[in-house]
Amino acid sequence: MSRVLTLLLLGATWLLWSGVYQPLMLGLGLLSCLLALYLGHRMGFFERGIFSLHLLPRLPRFWVWLLIEIVKANLSVAAVVLRPRKAISPTIVDVQTESGPIGQTLLANAITLTPGTVTLDVDDGCLRVHCLTRVAADGLLAGEMNRRVSAVTTD
Repeated sequence: MSRVLTLLLLGATWLLWSGVYQPLMLGLGLLSCLLALYLGHRMGFFERGIFSLHLLPRLPRFWVWLLIEIVKANLSVAAVVLRPRKAISPTIVDVQTESGPIGQTLLANAITLTPGTVTLDVDDGCLRVHCLTRVAADGLLAGEMNRRVSAVTTD
């Protein structure tokens, strides 16, 4: 079932992004979707620990929260840039997570998407993160983002 759903999603995405509906191009698009599905199957993509379509119902709420966090971080970085007297205090912190590979990837990407923070390394559940200010580092170490990612990825 998950393979059929993935094929449908790949096909719909290809149709929307290509905008070309000639028979030859539709055939090539179907072929490329089938090839991607085959390669994903060979790589073990559809194993429960890796295949993440089961997360779809929980993602929109997380995305809304993340968007709000991105806006707040943008304002914070803008304040640092526009007020030179405001001290920049670059900090590198290690964030521990109990999430699996999908959760670690989601957390690392969410951190990097948030202005003022960049994930430098991910190793065995430990994310090394560079923060522009100590306040951003403290906010990250408070664990709210980690908690929300765990809520999304935990079965």
